[in-house]
Amino acid sequence: MYYLMNYSSPIGPLTLAAKDDALVGLWMENQKYYGAGLPEEVNENQQLPVLIQATSWLDAYFAGEQPALAHLPLKPSGNEFRQTVWRVLCQIPYGEVLTYKEVANRTARKLNKVSMSAQAVGGAIGHNPLSIIVPCHRVVGTNGSLTGYAGGIAKKIHLLQHEGVDTSKFLIPTKGTAL
Repeated sequence: MYYLMNYSSPIGPLTLAAKDDALVGLWMENQKYYGAGLPEEVNENQQLPVLIQATSWLDAYFAGEQPALAHLPLKPSGNEFRQTVWRVLCQIPYGEVLTYKEVANRTARKLNKVSMSAQAVGGAIGHNPLSIIVPCHRVVGTNGSLTGYAGGIAKKIHLLQHEGVDTSKFLIPTKGTAL
């Protein structure tokens, strides 16, 4: 059974989803791929322990703390490639960024490949079902562009600034799907 819970955050409403005792989704309002992978039938549950644990993590994060991911049981749905990309994202330290190319290189190493397409990695990042917790906002274009955030560029900038990243050195795209 899948369960949902709403959370009010500084970047707007978030929806958390859990299955059994693991967190399977965290989406921003109007996010691309919002609710992807959820069945049609889900129940609201404000008291499910894993959802309470996730809201505590979010409370700490938005209070400026750096809560550990190890304390959250995460179980995003995706193939081996996507799972590997998401694990690489979880290794980007708070307040730091990597380029799509760097994420592609790290993913290739983990999958024992010589190289990997940054575009393919970008697709996996865009389908990340655990926004903020699996920090896809910490990935930028090789040219310094803040492109490619399914939650929208304004939210990406807010999250990066919240973590102390100087966003003035990045380019804000004028067109694209993540504006």
